[in-house]
Amino acid sequence: MFNPLVDSFDELTDTQVEEKIQELGRKYWQARNPQLQHQIATILEMYKQEMSSRRAKQMQKLRDNDDSDLDGLINIS
Repeated sequence: MFNPLVDSFDELTDTQVEEKIQELGRKYWQARNPQLQHQIATILEMYKQEMSSRRAKQMQKLRDNDDSDLDGLINIS
């Protein structure tokens, strides 16, 4: 998805992305205009996808670290 109102996510921390998701959720329910709600929902989905992607990367790093830590524990000799 692309929206010209959304800057790059690279400069935001995880906390900032989570705060933006909460803020957009509140604004969505405050809006009475269906077109405005649609625009907010689109941007909200972009932030949720970014957060999901970041979490997936973190989980992959944890799995990679766990696998390498177990290599030294098994000694077959």
